[in-house]
Amino acid sequence: MTYKHGDIILVNFPFTDLVSSKVRPAVVITIKGEDVIILGIFSKVPEKIMDSWFVIDEETEYFTKTGLKKRSVIKTEKIAVIHSSIIKKPLGSLPKDIFNIIKAKLKKTLELEG
Repeated sequence: MTYKHGDIILVNFPFTDLVSSKVRPAVVITIKGEDVIILGIFSKVPEKIMDSWFVIDEETEYFTKTGLKKRSVIKTEKIAVIHSSIIKKPLGSLPKDIFNIIKAKLKKTLELEG
């Protein structure tokens, strides 16, 4: 299957220790050959939201198109590069305007502005 930026997929997302992983949704940032750069999506949304995060609320008009089951947060500092073969399945996608907000947050996280 072909994926594009803004797609939400289900994948074994690696922990930062690179020893273990957990099946979770992720948003596709870009595809380079067979590698896919993704951001982790987490269903435990803390009360305090960091500037680098984006909350996807169940009340938004686009929520059903994401394929997520409940309110979730995209953490732009949780970046991974995976091989496309380990993608379990597609879940949905984000609207272009929302993906653009996430890209802006990612640029700030990576200090690529200026």
